[in-house]
Amino acid sequence: MATTTTPALVHHLIDELPDALLEEAARRLTDLRDDQFLRAFLEAPEDDEPLTAEDIAAIEDGKAEIARGEVSDWEDVKRCIFGEP
Repeated sequence: MATTTTPALVHHLIDELPDALLEEAARRLTDLRDDQFLRAFLEAPEDDEPLTAEDIAAIEDGKAEIARGEVSDWEDVKRCIFGEP
């Protein structure tokens, strides 16, 4: 099925769902279809501005921090931001 088009694949997946999941599938697909934020994101023009020297320097700084191990794992970030245990 590697050459199946995306719409055909979605139809196939829906056809394979048990009847008990069809209502949930319809709800989720409706949410995707009606998500205005997602639609705006997908329809936004590609950012084609060239990187500035400042952008490039910031990227390089970030890469250097990573190389030095100056990173936080996601669990630490969640604890810091959300107060999660």
